[in-house]
Amino acid sequence: MEPMGFLSPSERGFVNSSTSSLLPAEICAQIKKFGYAASQKIRIYGEEFEVLSDPFPSDGGIAIQVRSRRTAEARLLQLPATVTGRVSKTVPRVA
Repeated sequence: MEPMGFLSPSERGFVNSSTSSLLPAEICAQIKKFGYAASQKIRIYGEEFEVLSDPFPSDGGIAIQVRSRRTAEARLLQLPATVTGRVSKTVPRVA
């Protein structure tokens, strides 16, 4: 089996099944309500960040622009599945 290298999750064929029925805009809106919105401060991956943008689709997942409080460097931060997976638990399902 060949290594997957630097392919995005969508290029590797991964789909987040718990949120796949929702539009990316709906997922981003819910994540924003969790506090991952511009001008907020978050702690993730053991580091504190100032959020510079609202969530947006990126490389088959959801990302935000952040500034590290430790280095003052701005960067793109891919949100983990534990954050995006919370969306399916908060959005009511229509039968």
